[in-house]
Amino acid sequence: MDRSRKHELVAELHETFKNAELLVVTHQQGMSVPEVSNLRAKMRAAGAGYKVTKNRLARIALKGTKFEHLDAHFTGPSAVAYSSDPIAAAKVAVDFAKGNDKFSVVAGGLADKSLDADGVKALATLPSLDELRGTLVGLLQAPAAKLVRITQAPAGQLARVFAAYAEKTEG
Repeated sequence: MDRSRKHELVAELHETFKNAELLVVTHQQGMSVPEVSNLRAKMRAAGAGYKVTKNRLARIALKGTKFEHLDAHFTGPSAVAYSSDPIAAAKVAVDFAKGNDKFSVVAGGLADKSLDADGVKALATLPSLDELRGTLVGLLQAPAAKLVRITQAPAGQLARVFAAYAEKTEG
């Protein structure tokens, strides 16, 4: 790889790291091209990304980003998973690691906090941002639905009392 291509790659990685909320450092040893393609497809479907990197270039790209503290984890056959959603990349990476012994999660960074492999696995068990939004909407709608039922109940009871009284006076 020539020097100009390396500069472009470092700039691209730096921009990716700067815009990401979550960065997961992984090791992949002996994975085939179809396996890596499958992982990339799963990452894309979750709104995340996955890049195989040269350790030296990744360390240079980390400088000046909130993930600078992760540079010690770039040893061996490294790759990074990243996402703007604070959970998406962790979920896919941990799920993929369960079914593939050639792939492992090494560490991660959530904003400026460093996570070990267990921390990334714990993060992956949390509900996604969309699931949390759905739960929040449900919680907000529940009191309104209860209020509607409560305000309609007296009117229904009153209608039944009038109907019973009308039947009694007719009969």
